[in-house]
Amino acid sequence: MEAARSATELSPEEERVLIRDLTIAAEALAKEGDTFFLITQRWWQSWLDYVNQDMASNSVNGSHHLDSGSPSTKRPLAIDNSDLIYDASSEVSNVETELHDTLVEGRDYILLPQQVWEKLNGWYGGGPTLPRKAINTGLSQSDLAIEVYPLRLQLYLVPRGERAIIRISKKETVGELHKKTSEVFDLPLDQVCIWDYYGQQKHTLMDNMDKTLDDANIQMDQDILVEILTDGNGTIDGGCATSLQENGCMEKDSVSLILDPSHSSLSVAEGLSTNNYASRSCSSEFSQGQYLASPSSDLDNLHGTNTITTRSAPLGLIGLLNLGNTCFMNSAIQCLVHTPEFARYFREDYRQEINWQNPLGMVGELALAFGELLRKLWAPGRTPVSPRPFKTKLARFAPQFSGNNQHDSQELLAFLLDGLHEDLNRVKHKPYIKSKDTDGRPDEEVADEFWANHIARNDSIIVDVCQGQYKSTLVCPVCGKISVTFDPFMYLSLPLQSASARTMTVVVLTSDGSTLPTTCTVSVPKQGRCRDLIRALSNACSLKNEEKLLLAEIRGHSVHQLLEDPLMLLSTIKDDDHLVAYKIPKLMNTVYLQFVHRRQVGSGNINSSMAWETYGIPLLASVSKDEITVDLIRERLQRMLTPMLGSDGTYSSRSSDPCITDGDQGKSSEACLISGENQNDQQHCNTKSTCNMHIQYIDENDTWVDLSLEDKLFALPRLSTSLILFINWSRNDMKKYDTYHFENHPEVFKYTPAPKRSRNEPLSLYTCLDAFLREEPLVPEDMWYCPSCKEQRQASKKLDLWRLPEVLVIHLKRFSFSRSTKHKLETFVNFPIHDLDLTNYVAHKKGSQRQMYELYALSNHYGSMASGHYTAHIKLLDENRWYNFDDNHISPINEEDVKSAAAYVLFYRRTRENASASIGVESSANKNYTFGKR
Repeated sequence: MEAARSATELSPEEERVLIRDLTIAAEALAKEGDTFFLITQRWWQSWLDYVNQDMASNSVNGSHHLDSGSPSTKRPLAIDNSDLIYDASSEVSNVETELHDTLVEGRDYILLPQQVWEKLNGWYGGGPTLPRKAINTGLSQSDLAIEVYPLRLQLYLVPRGERAIIRISKKETVGELHKKTSEVFDLPLDQVCIWDYYGQQKHTLMDNMDKTLDDANIQMDQDILVEILTDGNGTIDGGCATSLQENGCMEKDSVSLILDPSHSSLSVAEGLSTNNYASRSCSSEFSQGQYLASPSSDLDNLHGTNTITTRSAPLGLIGLLNLGNTCFMNSAIQCLVHTPEFARYFREDYRQEINWQNPLGMVGELALAFGELLRKLWAPGRTPVSPRPFKTKLARFAPQFSGNNQHDSQELLAFLLDGLHEDLNRVKHKPYIKSKDTDGRPDEEVADEFWANHIARNDSIIVDVCQGQYKSTLVCPVCGKISVTFDPFMYLSLPLQSASARTMTVVVLTSDGSTLPTTCTVSVPKQGRCRDLIRALSNACSLKNEEKLLLAEIRGHSVHQLLEDPLMLLSTIKDDDHLVAYKIPKLMNTVYLQFVHRRQVGSGNINSSMAWETYGIPLLASVSKDEITVDLIRERLQRMLTPMLGSDGTYSSRSSDPCITDGDQGKSSEACLISGENQNDQQHCNTKSTCNMHIQYIDENDTWVDLSLEDKLFALPRLSTSLILFINWSRNDMKKYDTYHFENHPEVFKYTPAPKRSRNEPLSLYTCLDAFLREEPLVPEDMWYCPSCKEQRQASKKLDLWRLPEVLVIHLKRFSFSRSTKHKLETFVNFPIHDLDLTNYVAHKKGSQRQMYELYALSNHYGSMASGHYTAHIKLLDENRWYNFDDNHISPINEEDVKSAAAYVLFYRRTRENASASIGVESSANKNYTFGKR
């Protein structure tokens, strides 16, 4: 009968009990498709204060009877949700009211079941009404989430240029989006097709009408391109129709649209309420109005019906699509996803451990996004997964990883491990703990105290699996004061003993035509200077006393800069740069003539209007500024090209003769093949001959000018010390010369895997550990304040491993940094795949159990820092087999191929027989996780 009474007839206590009972009943029967309503937190709190006032008063007075008289807290006014919505009318086509974009459940609003909202609204009135639907986000019917923010999509209609914005559930199908699109633009359903237009770029034709928008990776606020298939005369638009046919959506005469119900799938998209109606117990005081939960995953319908799998097909062999320089991210993710402890944890109900209020975390969103991606990668099938939703979340909380630039996989791993820890930290309120002085206490006691203090503030699956502890000892060089601390670590960054030498490859060109272009690879000091490279090249190419080498960097097939400073550091030259050393005579008051090669693109003759492209390695000669003439330019060019004449070395007809003798133009002349032993013949031929090739330059008015044979004098533009001349190679000219000599230009250093025969004495991983743990003085920038001396001191520091984790991540520090440059160390490190024995490296020995680890994953970096590529080697433990994960390409590899000089981040797991004997840490492999109860 109470339910039928008006609000004015009910006491606050009666209202509270009735709403409580309605809430409990609604939670018990909640199902997909139910409607929930937003109500402003401000009004909800005023109502809680009103209905709980008697309980609070009686609790203070120590009695439990109801006070007579009027309540001290006034009854709330009408419900006012205006602070949740925009004042302006919504621009969204199918939603009457638009919520503010930054609302947070529990802070700004509460979600109420429909029966509760109807009762409160009937008692108090007000509004506006803000309904939202419950969607299924997991394998069971109880995995529900309220889609507070349905997808907001921007539709672009071409070719009309019209624009519209709609809201639609991410659980709706592509077919439903197709239908809404047709309705918005008032077009027949069979005359439009829609494209995933993320980032204003065409990605995928959305032709699978049964696929959910969530499975199609459609994101909040992204663009959808809508194309009209027919014009006004009913003619099919060729581009879109062809695309539809290629994708199997449209036959020649008809379009079949399938509008079956949506499949369930994983979801961590924007706009999901954090409500779990399966696990929450109702509080009689309603003091915690939030219903805590988060999305889960459907592993059965993740990739549609096109992927055929069998029961025996191995799991975990799904690649990640490269979104544009995201190989660093894909490599790191695959290593974490294939960590057995994480794979097990994130495929269970980890949501109860999410710390929604941690100010150091990401409101659980990073953990949810990672968990979603992990479940997709462990689903049946082999269809590659797009990590775009994860990258979107990552960029939101770590802007340094936004965009399409290449990044460091180790830096991403460090951020992910730390971020996941904070999102999953079981400690909701971190206590303040003051460190105690060691006071000569035993190391074991102090270490346990430091670890207990750490766990009191940091307790998560990441700590359970990846965190260890090392002992740090500082000694004052003046008074001998010793300071000992025990600090946690997530990974070990080991230094590499860099080789003192570096190999560099340079192309050497002569300006006198004495030899063909030569590729020289020389060894120089890694921290050397440009003069060291010049000296090594001079010895390699037998430089004469009257000659010098001019070093140049080539970009775009022309000289980018001359490297004339002998003190320039070689570390500024990158591995993927292209260098040329020009052998020129020592002259005073010289002009550099740079000949840039151009070849024809398309058809036409050399004098007609046509396109030209630069190619090859430019030639360079030095001449006296006072003697420069057209004949001299042509003579120097001919001199440099002569060694590259065809194999017969002679031409019998004038039409094929590149050398025309001024004294006898009517006769054919013999081309000169110049060698170092015939210098007199060389001088005679070159002084009598001129080159008949088509040469151009750009004058001071930026006008292309032909270098005519009739011109005898030549004015150097802008009184410059260099002149760029373009050789326009006709197809006939290219047949006369062996141009391949200057077409191929190798990089300074081309990465190749270290051959097995060079691994006789490689750098050992144990040697890197020794260097990491070696005692050494602090750098001057990192001085230590000695509490005894009361001054900053350059103390000596010694690290010791004290407590080892279940999973040991080892970072090999391949990248060195100077003030303006980065350089990669290509050192091959011989790391154990089996039986990494760390027993002797642990300062705290407990029992006789050895500390053994086995490699199961590693992130590789190939090439230079500027243009490198990341992959991952993963061992599937169930199969005991290694695989190479190269973005979306996965292939098996032999165990002997796992080791290479590209190894960058190593993942070791404590061996099974030692898993329960962890030094000072509980084995997470044997741990029975009880979520949310630690």
